[in-house]
Amino acid sequence: MTANPAPTETVANGATEHVRSYYAATAHPAPERPALPSDQRTQVCIVGAGFSGLATALHLLERGFDVTVLEAARVGWGASGRNGGQLVNGYSRDLDVIEKRYGEQAARDLGAMAFEGAAIIRELVARYDIACGLRDGGVFAAMTRRQLAELEEKRASWEAFGHGQLEMLDAETMRNHVATDLYVGGLYDGRGGHLHPLNLCLGEAAAIERLGGTIHEQTPVTWVEPGSPAVVHTPRGTVRADWVVLCGNAYLGDTEPRLRDRVMPVSTQVITTEPISSERLERLLPAQTCVEDCNYILDYYRPTEDNRILFGGGTIYGGTEPADIIGKLRPNLARTFPELADCRIDYAWSGNFALTLTRIPHMGRLNEGIYFTHGYSGHGVTTTHLAGRLLAEAISGEPERFEAFARLRNYPFPGGRRLRVPLTVAGAWYYRAREKLGL
Repeated sequence: MTANPAPTETVANGATEHVRSYYAATAHPAPERPALPSDQRTQVCIVGAGFSGLATALHLLERGFDVTVLEAARVGWGASGRNGGQLVNGYSRDLDVIEKRYGEQAARDLGAMAFEGAAIIRELVARYDIACGLRDGGVFAAMTRRQLAELEEKRASWEAFGHGQLEMLDAETMRNHVATDLYVGGLYDGRGGHLHPLNLCLGEAAAIERLGGTIHEQTPVTWVEPGSPAVVHTPRGTVRADWVVLCGNAYLGDTEPRLRDRVMPVSTQVITTEPISSERLERLLPAQTCVEDCNYILDYYRPTEDNRILFGGGTIYGGTEPADIIGKLRPNLARTFPELADCRIDYAWSGNFALTLTRIPHMGRLNEGIYFTHGYSGHGVTTTHLAGRLLAEAISGEPERFEAFARLRNYPFPGGRRLRVPLTVAGAWYYRAREKLGL
């Protein structure tokens, strides 16, 4: 028996409530925050109440700034409230790739910050007593010897930057984390982990308001007028601000045309099983860690607080949603856990993350006082929180670490909106073919 979830909603088609996901069904109660009622003035206006915007707001409020957050839908409506809930350290490209592309200094700068995002999340959870089911430990799972060798290289690289909570796993020790025959080994990251991402969003939003910040939901931004102050336009009023931070990521749309072709929305799908017995869950995931494999189109999964398995994957370039999410993911779930092949699926949903051509986060300034951050390329839970701290530092007059990202060359997708999807899909086919051949 399977559930028949409603299709993913988008701000563009007028739906602004959370999709029917496991996270929405188990979220803590939260107030509905009123839309912007009229013209206002603030020091910093943040566009988007996902992790990037919320983290930026918190860090700025802690530094004494007056902050207003505008959200087109609800807090955590986009990727921040729909993702796999995994704290994955590093970036979507390894540090050796960053060094080859941008040079040794860039690799040192980004390497020094590669594990900070997860630490920031733990700090915020502890400081503001956020109940989000945070558990430590994550595993990168290798399906081939080549992938295992690449994980050895990742471990050596990360340890060179001071990350010591790493352990290589062979096929036997891998079974201490997941009972499956799929993997030849893996890498355990003690500084990784998993949590309920929507509850983290809601907890951060509540902390913002306790610190005196303001959040307006149901307030789409139509355009940002540069100036001193800048003017953020919405259907009901404007916000004049000394600084504006654009944090819409894959859902920013046409709000800022200069950013439109710098990222591509990519959808990922998630399903959640019916609750299973504690004994069965302990047998399947003995250490209660989260897992992601090393394939180009990867699967990821983890246990939930109420004894379900949350399983994700099924990447689609361009951000479209498959007609049958369950049908797309169930074979992968069954391949990983054969005894769950016929289990009931209670929730299924889709959401978009933003991919850059380089797979490196894109941060910078558009005009004096107008900042942006987006394009975390699948590593958004942790990197968004790092970006929030860096933006707060830059606005406070400490731009050095922010500039380490801002000065990296970013490119638009070739072919614009019409060709970016087929060209990226062609590249994905190439890498998947190599994986199947063991190359």
